[in-house]
Amino acid sequence: MDKYLKVSRLIKRRTVANEACDNGRVSANGKPVKASYEVKVGDQISIQFGQKTLCVEVLQVADAVGKADADSLYREISLS
Repeated sequence: MDKYLKVSRLIKRRTVANEACDNGRVSANGKPVKASYEVKVGDQISIQFGQKTLCVEVLQVADAVGKADADSLYREISLS
């Protein structure tokens, strides 16, 4: 999970993504997940940023992508 969040640029640094998972601010398919969670196509990920929650659907999983292609890994569902 932490690597996917960094590669997709939803969170800029892997250590920050790791902390977010440890603090229960990241969930997949409605359940809190650890940083070691294996992200799969079709997963719905929710990330809490303070008062806001970002929900995305995973479209593809990659080990590395360019900055311009990072947003092709997911589709934003909602921001509340």
